[in-house]
Parts: sequence; C-alpha cells; structure tokens
Amino acid sequence: MKTILIVDDEPRTREGVGKTLEAWSSGRCNIVTATSGVEALEWLQEQVAHLVVTDIRMPEIGGLELIERLHELEHPPVIIVISGYSEFDYARKALQYGVVDYLLKPLDKRKLVTAVESALERREKIDRIERMEKLVDPKLLEAAQQDKGYSVQVQEALKYVDQHLQEPVSLKEVAEVLHLNSSYFSVLFKEQTGLTFSEYLTRRRVQRAKELLAGTPLPISEIAEKVGYQTAKYFVKVFRDLEEVSPSQYRHSVSDSGEEI
Repeated sequence: MKTILIVDDEPRTREGVGKTLEAWSSGRCNIVTATSGVEALEWLQEQVAHLVVTDIRMPEIGGLELIERLHELEHPPVIIVISGYSEFDYARKALQYGVVDYLLKPLDKRKLVTAVESALERREKIDRIERMEKLVDPKLLEAAQQDKGYSVQVQEALKYVDQHLQEPVSLKEVAEVLHLNSSYFSVLFKEQTGLTFSEYLTRRRVQRAKELLAGTPLPISEIAEKVGYQTAKYFVKVFRDLEEVSPSQYRHSVSDSGEEI
C-alpha cells in the first residue's frame, strides 16, 4: 500500500485534501497528515512516504526547505506543492527540487486527484528502475556488454554455465567440454570477461537467485538448490558476501518497492 503524507499548517486545507484523497483511494492508499514541516520530518524518521503533498509557506520549516530535506532521505518521495501564491520564484525553486506538480489554492478536487495519480505513476516508474538496479549485477552487465568480442570458446562456456547452474560446475569441467587446457581457458576467460571463472560462476548463481527471490515465493532452501548450492547456509553466506544483505532481506526490499497502489 502506498503512503501519502499531507503537510499543511492550515487545518481546513489539510483536512480537505485528506478527505478528498481518502474518498479517491477507497482504502488503496494510507493517508497521513502533518501540521508542520517539523512534524513531517519527525514522522519520516520512522516511516516511509511514497508521495508528499505539502504547502509552500509554513512556519519553522517552510515547504522549500522541507522539499530539500526530503531529497536527503534514503527513499525520497515524489512531491506535489500546494500554495496560495502563484509567484514564479516559488514555482521555479520547487521544480528545481524535482517537484512533480504545483497546485494553487483554492484547490480543485479533480486537478488534485489527477496530480496525485500522475505523481504515483512516476513513483511506480522510479520503483521499477530501482528494482531493476537491485536485480542486475553491474559486473555481469559489463561482461554482457562485451560479448560481441568474445571468442567462440568463451561464448560456449557462458552458455554451459547458464545451462548447468543447478549442478556443480568447475573450471576444469568446462575446459574439458571445450577441449581446452585448464590454465589456458582460465586466462582466456579472464581476459575476455574481466572476471575469473569462479567469480563469474558465483555472480551468475546469485543473479539467478535474485531473479527467483523477486519473482517466485520459493523458500530459500529450494532456491539454494536451484542455483547449485547443496546447503542453504552456505548459499546465504555467499549471497550476503556479494550483496551485503541476506536473501530474505533482498526479497523483502524488492517486494516493498514493488507494491501496487
């Protein structure tokens, strides 16, 4: 469920926006309100908002300062600004901070809903990009981008690895399949992919595991088997060493960013 945080020191506007969005969302979104920028930041220290709808002029921490502080968060929300002022400088500064819309008071309910729908669509696009970044191993991506220059032997080796991820695979085994000397194959593989065979195999196993964690409800132990690890304990260690999170934490992070509205 997406969370929308409404920040406005004027009770009438704050409550009106809240009621409008509650009626529109019909329970699909969690609607939260804050009476000031200070209160909003305190709430965001413990919670995550996908969208913030904020007034531009407030005491203590104004809308522009709040917007700037929001961009410092680990997971910054998309932002809609509401204001009783049509001053160009406010709008320009707000847009510089990546605000997706700027609405003038008194608010038109249809324009508000349209702006919120558009902002949440943008949030979903950002989430999809973040999920892809979490899924893709940059070193494997770099190796894949070099594949046009790969020799036939290295191409066959990569294909063999992909087809046998669930099984024990060794450099010696692949070299024998390719009718190459193990030492020669080791040097050839590293020169062309930029990775040792062992590192590539580990990264490819973990990459496949990430795909299964993100796309299936399979238990960790079964995923471990499917990517060639005999014990879940060792798989978890390898995964954590490479990704700096456990498989369960990775699944949770991908699931969180992929929630539907």
